[in-house]
Amino acid sequence: MDPLAVIRKYYDPDSELYAILVTHSRLVAQKALAVARRVAYLGPDLKFIAEAALLHDIGIFLTRFPEIGCYGSHPYICHGYLGRELLEKEGFPRHALVCERHVGVGITRAEIETRRLPLPARDMVPVTLEEEIICFADKFFSKDKGQLTREKTPEEIKSSLAKFGPEKVARFAAWLERFGEK
Repeated sequence: MDPLAVIRKYYDPDSELYAILVTHSRLVAQKALAVARRVAYLGPDLKFIAEAALLHDIGIFLTRFPEIGCYGSHPYICHGYLGRELLEKEGFPRHALVCERHVGVGITRAEIETRRLPLPARDMVPVTLEEEIICFADKFFSKDKGQLTREKTPEEIKSSLAKFGPEKVARFAAWLERFGEK
């Protein structure tokens, strides 16, 4: 599987959005692979992590986020399940689940229903080790053009997650401990 070939099916390689997506995804992949190597004793699938980390945000072009060049019709929070749909059509169901489950630190069906989020009513929380690692690594990097290559600190991430509830901060803190991040 060639993740960049899949991305090029949906993104113009000469576009700013492609550059933002690929830069962000490469940084996430590098971070995820570093984490996976630290927890090698858990048996993470490195090849899968490298591929899925490059593809985790493939659905962003279908959303409205003009600041980075996304002019789709869906709210940005939908990019995970939209990416899942794309990758399922491409024949990559395992990679597709990473797309859906990486948003925030995961979103439960109860949250979707209680907060009336514009998402299918199902759990969208990382389940596998590989999904957790990619979701964790993703939190360290923004797609903001001015901050694209800057790695956030764990404290910055916790602060941004706090507005979604203490359970989100707790999940991230548990990953910090599990994945040996300083």
